[in-house]
Amino acid sequence: MPRRPDPDLEGEILDAAQKLWKKGGEKALTMRAVARAAGTNTPSLYRRFRDRDDILRGLLQRVRLEMARSLEEAGSAQEGCERYVEYALIHPHEYELFYQHNYDLYHSPRSSRAGVRPVGQPARDAMRRKLVAELGGMRDDHERLLTSLWMVAHGAAMLLIAKTILPKDAAEARETFTKTVAALLQTARGV
Repeated sequence: MPRRPDPDLEGEILDAAQKLWKKGGEKALTMRAVARAAGTNTPSLYRRFRDRDDILRGLLQRVRLEMARSLEEAGSAQEGCERYVEYALIHPHEYELFYQHNYDLYHSPRSSRAGVRPVGQPARDAMRRKLVAELGGMRDDHERLLTSLWMVAHGAAMLLIAKTILPKDAAEARETFTKTVAALLQTARGV
């Protein structure tokens, strides 16, 4: 009797890959190591993921969706920005994966998926909805503000993750970040 495919194996593979990434970064993420960590063999792995980049794309999509869920739960755009930075600080390896590999996996000429856009931008869409709810207007009316908030949040997250802002100064930096976001939102409200 032929074996039935395991419907949960793809998720188990991504779970294993995520643990390997957290533990050892890019060097730890080999197809053989992922298969071993997932409790499967490399042929089964290759039936589900063409190559290591496909696994990274799967991990990136997970990060996108996790971050979007966090932003969706925010009560305001201000809180969404705070949650964005908090996500990055709690999950620095996933955040690093997202920002170091997104271009290479989807936009770089060397990518097998060059020009193929990732499925949606759920975190950006969540923040866009928050801005429309608070400021009114249409979906695309606040793109410049959305980009400004993202740049400020990403900058704060990276400075804190890299400890460019020393840990002893982190609370003051977070307060400055909060005030900067509030000022951008107040300006958008015309206050």
